[in-house]
Amino acid sequence: MVHRIAVVVLDDFATLDLGIPGQVFWIAEDAAGRRLYEVVTCTPGGRPVRGSAGYSVVPDHDLSVLRTADTVILPGIHGGSPLIDGTVDGELREALREAAARSRLMSICTGAFVLAAAGLLDGRPATTHWRNADRFRSLFPGVLLDPDVLFIDDGDLLTSAGVAAGIDLCLHVIRRDHGSEVANRVARRCVTPPWREGGQAQFIERPLPEPGGATTAPTRAWMLERLGEPLDLATQAKHARMSVRTFTRRFREETGLSPARWLIRQRVEHARHLLETTDLPVDQVAVRSGFGTAVSLRQHLHATVGVAPLTYRHTFKPSVPIGQGHRLAGPVAVTPGES
Repeated sequence: MVHRIAVVVLDDFATLDLGIPGQVFWIAEDAAGRRLYEVVTCTPGGRPVRGSAGYSVVPDHDLSVLRTADTVILPGIHGGSPLIDGTVDGELREALREAAARSRLMSICTGAFVLAAAGLLDGRPATTHWRNADRFRSLFPGVLLDPDVLFIDDGDLLTSAGVAAGIDLCLHVIRRDHGSEVANRVARRCVTPPWREGGQAQFIERPLPEPGGATTAPTRAWMLERLGEPLDLATQAKHARMSVRTFTRRFREETGLSPARWLIRQRVEHARHLLETTDLPVDQVAVRSGFGTAVSLRQHLHATVGVAPLTYRHTFKPSVPIGQGHRLAGPVAVTPGES
């Protein structure tokens, strides 16, 4: 059954945020080429709304379409009462609150202000664009705001930071619904990395490389092909033809992570892929992903998504029917730590 997504657009909407759900979810297909999502757009009263880039959108639907939606998405806004005084009009508030009782809710960037203004984020973990964090806290002190992460998956309620993080969140949802194979195909179509962990920092310093300066990108690609092998720091630096100190510094500048932390994330991602797409025993998944033992894999997977390998396989295998979404043991957004 096709999963219906309703995108709620308000005046002064962020133009790129609006385009993300229609593009990312629209191209998601199963192995037979059947579309997995239907994306519809609505506004209060079905009225045209004007964006921040000098054009208006004329929707096909009003808010009544939310009654048929499996997922509701709020793109970012650059103005309006949710940002000014933390309120939304009664029609929108009631429509969102009714939708929350039966649908999954998502926001991109400052769309979180709309959800919070409707009273849907109180006591829940959430994120938004880092530039708006102080205003968000002053307007909605009851929300457990974490402005340092790309997105937060709290089961039936998901929020993300700006623009690119909205793409990350949509890919995460596709992966949650249909597994990594489908999500990876969508990422390739969008020419974007298939996976960035929600707990990754919103802001990564990316200085321009010095002329002729080396990069760690070839070594990262080399490491991805050898995740099941021992890859200590000295071996990585040797492949990059750098000193350990220089390699570590440049690696952190380019990725926002230490080499060790980055490698663990890639190994967890590979383990998740194997759990979703193969029937390999857990100990073999651990070896192939570089963790060595099932105990080590279990520890790292639990730290990332809050469940053990077999539970993860049962939950995220594509054969699992889609419902309201699986709620893990705590919100999926790990504050990035360095090692």
